[in-house]
Amino acid sequence: MKKSLFATFIFALSAACFDAMPQQVSFSGSSQSVFEKQPAASTGLDRIYVVNGCDGVSMDYTQRNAGAAVTWYEYGERGGGYAEVVAGVERIDGYTTRLPQVKADCGYIIEEGTDRTYVWVVDYADYALSLSSIGFDPQRDCGTARLLVDGTGRDITYYTINGVPQQLDRGLVLSYRTLEWNDDNMAWAEIQVDEEVGAFSNTIAVPAPYCNTEFTLHGDRFLQYWGMEESVTSDTYITSAVAVETTAVQEERDVANEKGSGEDDGSTLGGSAPVTIAFTAYVTDAMKHSEWQMSRDQEFRNIDSRFNQAEITQTFNEGGTFYFRFFGADGSGECEAIGETYTVFIGESSLECPNAFSPQASEGINDEWRVAYRSIVEFHCWIFNRWGVKICELNNPAQGWDGKYKGKYVKPGTYFYVIEARGADGVEYNLKGDINIVNYTGTGRGTSGGVTE
Repeated sequence: MKKSLFATFIFALSAACFDAMPQQVSFSGSSQSVFEKQPAASTGLDRIYVVNGCDGVSMDYTQRNAGAAVTWYEYGERGGGYAEVVAGVERIDGYTTRLPQVKADCGYIIEEGTDRTYVWVVDYADYALSLSSIGFDPQRDCGTARLLVDGTGRDITYYTINGVPQQLDRGLVLSYRTLEWNDDNMAWAEIQVDEEVGAFSNTIAVPAPYCNTEFTLHGDRFLQYWGMEESVTSDTYITSAVAVETTAVQEERDVANEKGSGEDDGSTLGGSAPVTIAFTAYVTDAMKHSEWQMSRDQEFRNIDSRFNQAEITQTFNEGGTFYFRFFGADGSGECEAIGETYTVFIGESSLECPNAFSPQASEGINDEWRVAYRSIVEFHCWIFNRWGVKICELNNPAQGWDGKYKGKYVKPGTYFYVIEARGADGVEYNLKGDINIVNYTGTGRGTSGGVTE
């Protein structure tokens, strides 16, 4: 047949070409069922058929219209433009024509009027998979497991209508175990991995598993279909790959008179000292060396402190910015894992003292004398009456004076405070001043039983 005629088959494929009913093509004479695959529409093929041995296998085409003329063509790697009429096709009845002997690795175009069916036939016997063993490449790295497969199984090539070579996916599967991080349980969980390999290869590379495991290579999809699956299993793979997930949880402190860090630096950790944070690392099986590292240098060129535990609690009493991260390695020290870097910002200190309050006036509203502070790590406060009698002593800036002395409210008037304190930034505070207790509003409460000044 002339090439120009089949050029219309190739470049002007109608929707009818792709809608051709696959049940119109059938096979007989094969010891196993014929494997059928629908390829991508871009190939121009309606079906690919895989036969396990073509000797004595015939192919039938059942036409749509009884008595209509049917012509068979065959083509090879050059594509349908070079298709030739098939000799020896037999008519079985008014609806069926038969090719008595199918050719291996051949494309067929079956023309019935203006309808055409495009198929490719593969003889699996020419590409049979054989697996003998699977082992490990002695040269390994931390991120990849390289497997050596002893076996055969060359690429299964077919050709599109336009003569473009394509590989038929064998659907080989490599199965093994690894660890996967589970956010809900906050733990590494062992999972099964079934990774499609596709084509056969004597070397296979996969991400290194995080636990010791065996590797099993099994398939292919054609042998599975025929109940003849091949498989090989390795010895136990001893992993050296390491990974880590980390958390940093700051201890909450709800103090009304304590200010925040005083800067919007984007940090979620830190604030007013002292700040206490629990750092936890969750590591995989091969991790043998673990340490948390603290530095004032974001690049960790200089490490100020190391903590050789997976879980630590650190209290920050100094102002400034600190960086924390986890570092771990396997037993050889060759495989390393570094966790997220956490930024902890401790704001500059400040200390402010109110000069008046009203005990008993309105509950919860200015009824207690408290300093306003940030990042105060040492604090001592004494409160005296005008005769020098110590009325109250405070050792924590979060504490306040409720206006009582020996369990009873003192009278309105002027009292005095002396404060010695130190900030996280090293600032020393030596403060003195007045505290004015304002008359209680309207009720006269506290005028009786009050402590004399």
